[in-house]
Amino acid sequence: MSNQLPAALIASLEGLPGFNRTSFEAVHAAAEKITSLRLNPLKLATAAQQQTVLQALSPAGAAKVPWNHNGYYLPERPSFTLDPYFHAGAYYVQEASSMFLEHAVRSTVDLSAQLKVLDLCAAPGGKSTLLQSLISVDSMLVANEVIKARAALLADNITRWGAANVVVSNNDPRDFAGLPGYFDLVVIDAPCSGSGLFRRDPELVTEWSPENVTLCSQRQQRILADVLPALKEDGVLIYSTCSFSAEEDEAILDWLAGHFELDNITLDIPEEWNIITTLTDKRKCTGYRFYPDKLKGEGFFIACFRKRSGEAPRKWKEQRMPVLSAKDRDKLLTWLKPSSDYSYLPHQEDILILPPMLAKEITLLQQQLYIRKAGVKAGQPGPKELIPDHQLAVSMVVSDNIPAISLSLKEALLYLKKEDPGITTDVRGWALMRYQDMNLGWAKLLPNRMNNYYPKELRILKDISGIE
Repeated sequence: MSNQLPAALIASLEGLPGFNRTSFEAVHAAAEKITSLRLNPLKLATAAQQQTVLQALSPAGAAKVPWNHNGYYLPERPSFTLDPYFHAGAYYVQEASSMFLEHAVRSTVDLSAQLKVLDLCAAPGGKSTLLQSLISVDSMLVANEVIKARAALLADNITRWGAANVVVSNNDPRDFAGLPGYFDLVVIDAPCSGSGLFRRDPELVTEWSPENVTLCSQRQQRILADVLPALKEDGVLIYSTCSFSAEEDEAILDWLAGHFELDNITLDIPEEWNIITTLTDKRKCTGYRFYPDKLKGEGFFIACFRKRSGEAPRKWKEQRMPVLSAKDRDKLLTWLKPSSDYSYLPHQEDILILPPMLAKEITLLQQQLYIRKAGVKAGQPGPKELIPDHQLAVSMVVSDNIPAISLSLKEALLYLKKEDPGITTDVRGWALMRYQDMNLGWAKLLPNRMNNYYPKELRILKDISGIE
């Protein structure tokens, strides 16, 4: 389809800081596709591991995203679906401009502290996995998504990332008012009219209208007003959109500063990044605009605030967690890396593995929120052994001593299709299926066959014929 931009959009942008109609229209007409991703420091802890994955994705090399420690541009887009590294959680495919969230967080938050962080509009998980990479292991991230189907996708992407200190919830923003003064950092990548993504997804052009911009602006105000009570005094709010429209960007900053006890925070940004600083008319709040004709990324807007005052956190009566039986605990511990820090919570038929802060907070969160996922699901204790869950396989808590089978590229893809990769091995019983030392999932090896336990809903459907 044509990349013709709506005339009403162009007219609304005239006069905004950094807007140049000629270059803006030209970059959209050229429709260059930019591919960027962010490596997972949990799973690629060394420079050598990172280089191995980048080399596999792009033999021609990769360029750094300047505002993100783990972000890279690839010269061409590979088939991520047919890359076992992707399914192992080695990286997250994320638009480069939105990776700037890292710089905003590093500039405003003490990341050495124990933090409670909320990513309110979190699906599909790009900003949540980025936030998880920044916070300490002693901190906790609540990744929330109001739409049920998108919350399921978010949970899958958090599972693949492998961290234990994350909760995925499926709630309306107003539900967080039941947690007053609770979070140190709230990130709201608000639903918007999407004009910043027109180059990447031209279909969005047909859905854009001035009326939709107004509707989005009203929805953004409702979302912010509903969740702000949950931000603690001196806590940080980071607001972003992928819209160019001032009604969803600068006007929201003025509205926030005018209606709430919030101080705008300015960021120190190197000039060579070509990010445009904008100042609002009424309250002189600073925000940051990303234009695709000025930098290597899509349209994006972001701003930061600190809360001057707020409701004191509610005093909660601490409730005791259910205790795992000694027998089930023994079944579990052989599957885990040695650690005295984790708590083990029986939940329905399963056992959940929770780090200390999450173990302390889980009963409160369960009272206030609908929780889709918490910590790492270890599996179900059977009569003789644990039946391990997929979450355990791709987590960072699984033991290094469990039998593992190294698969070739073709074998790994067959496994990910939930087929039999046809391996020959003397290993019997439960085993991790691995590609280049990265766990993909479980299989149970029997004398004459292999039972593939890769989750049906995650399996690859793409044809892999021709791959050796």
